[in-house]
Amino acid sequence: MEVYFDNAATTKIIPEVREIMLVTLDEEYGNPSSMHLKGVGAEKYIRYAKGVISKQLKCEPKEIIFTSGGTESNNLALIGTALANKRAGRHIITTGIEHASVYQPLLYLEEQGFRITFLKVDKEGKVDLEDLKKSLCEDTILVSVMAVNNEIGAVEPLEEIVGIVKEYNKDIICHVDAVQAFGKMTIYPKRIGVDAMSMSGHKIHGPKGSGALFVDNRVKIKPILYGGGQERGIRSGTENTSAIAGMGKAVEVIYDRLEENNRNMRQVKETLITGALGIEGVTDHSGEAPHIASLSFSGVRSEVLLHALEDRGIYVSAGSACSSNHPAVSGVLKAIGLDKDLLESTLRFSFSEYNTVEEAEYTISVLKEILPVLRRFTRK
Repeated sequence: MEVYFDNAATTKIIPEVREIMLVTLDEEYGNPSSMHLKGVGAEKYIRYAKGVISKQLKCEPKEIIFTSGGTESNNLALIGTALANKRAGRHIITTGIEHASVYQPLLYLEEQGFRITFLKVDKEGKVDLEDLKKSLCEDTILVSVMAVNNEIGAVEPLEEIVGIVKEYNKDIICHVDAVQAFGKMTIYPKRIGVDAMSMSGHKIHGPKGSGALFVDNRVKIKPILYGGGQERGIRSGTENTSAIAGMGKAVEVIYDRLEENNRNMRQVKETLITGALGIEGVTDHSGEAPHIASLSFSGVRSEVLLHALEDRGIYVSAGSACSSNHPAVSGVLKAIGLDKDLLESTLRFSFSEYNTVEEAEYTISVLKEILPVLRRFTRK
């Protein structure tokens, strides 16, 4: 049996996505900026995708900017808004559990003279709201908080966070990295005061290389790519029509069956966690997100267990896939205060609607079989 439990890293595309992408590759292959019919034919797929995503977010189509993925969306949101608003201040607030595509751009901005505050989180990975209140100041121009943590599945209280920020100063820009939330929950950014929100296509059965950034019309943002002036001049470059069309179709399909998908993922997650906790030395620190489970296995290094599971056809990850080629102790696990002996013994299991309870049960049976062997080997 093959079990793919690494859907927070990427997902396989669904048939509907493949079909629309083939049309844009084989038939509507024109440049969307061209004035002839081939260009017009390609451009309609851009408009289609903007329409689907804006309808889901309850915003205007022109407030959707297409990018190459979540990483570019985060970079554009952070660097673009910081540079455009630096006259108002140079203080930025984020959390200690952000994805590298938020953390690294902020370190770059720190080099450019901005001051960064990293908020504390509790043992569940939730933002310390009192710490947020204390950190806001006259110089604050931007607050960036992820909606769902990519390693443990913690769901942040976005409405409370944004409410606190806007009550202090309505002009502070609120950015949300929604890469792990989009397609798993409903977020209406304008309704709760979010000014910019990052999304990715390949986390929701769309193609890799597809992403989007919601930017409220009122927000000043500088481009980080210059050229032909596509996407309202905010993101130049010939649009990747097939990837954009594929992402649009993925959004349309996934949100149409959101509740059913979430029920299925929660059932798989609960089956896995319940079974795992019946094994000696297993600790659960999973958040509320339906698609992510984080489990520690004392006495076994995560990379060793990962490859042992791989040998049995089960694919999982140790922390974020974006840093998996450079093994290191997770900053997220440190931030939630995980015991030192568990920091290097934690695996992430992440699900999609294609996973089954039978796959979770198979994984538990394999864990029961291999953990005692690996622990004996480790002790030796």
